[in-house]
Amino acid sequence: MNKQRVLVTAGASGIGLAIVEGFAAKGAQVFVCDIDAEGLSALKKNVPGVRSTVCDISSRADIEQMMATAIQSLGGLDVLVNNAGISGPTLPADQLDPNDWEKVVQVNLTGTFNVTRLAIPHLKQSQAGVIINVSSVAGRLGYPNRIAYATSKWGIVGFTKTLSIELGEYGIRANAILPGAVDGPRFQSVLAGRAQVSGKSTDEVTHEALTTQSLKHLVDPGHIADLAVFLASESGRSISGQMLPIDCDMQRT
Repeated sequence: MNKQRVLVTAGASGIGLAIVEGFAAKGAQVFVCDIDAEGLSALKKNVPGVRSTVCDISSRADIEQMMATAIQSLGGLDVLVNNAGISGPTLPADQLDPNDWEKVVQVNLTGTFNVTRLAIPHLKQSQAGVIINVSSVAGRLGYPNRIAYATSKWGIVGFTKTLSIELGEYGIRANAILPGAVDGPRFQSVLAGRAQVSGKSTDEVTHEALTTQSLKHLVDPGHIADLAVFLASESGRSISGQMLPIDCDMQRT
């Protein structure tokens, strides 16, 4: 694994950061892009050897420049982790601004496509090319009042399955990871907001959030990273075209 050349999009925080740390800990060469310049600066201080550049995944020009920089820096590509995505507003479908719909699709689907299409020629030159797409539990269960997000994450599932079929002859594996409620500042802020609005305690709203799961805890982002590293390893060489939930057995959103 210490020979792997890995590109992670939106890797400066959250799940992406955990994935970057996971691959770096195994000795992989990791290149990270993110829209957050300050986050990238902090990442490079905390994870020595990581290379990075600022990139807006909604911009095709940014992606083209980022990919050229990443390939030159890494000397090729073995693993692509498409993690970049935005959630969009929380509104019913008939109240959603079409501009917000288009923004979510532009980042979550079109941006992922543009990164991947530019990565494929380099993955074909790898001895063991891997694509890992980060979808969501919303990509298998739906998500009320988050129709743009859920639709884009279902799209990632179809995107992944199709890639696995197209690229299998080149030995390239494509899989999707579908996280549920992930522990971290973002979800904790969501819980705090629910508590403030409802007048309930944070413990109460956390308990309510976990009622849809068989396992009553939030997902550790480090475990998502472990799954990504496994999928990219020799042990995962026979796994492709799969949608892998890591959501504590969530039954509904």
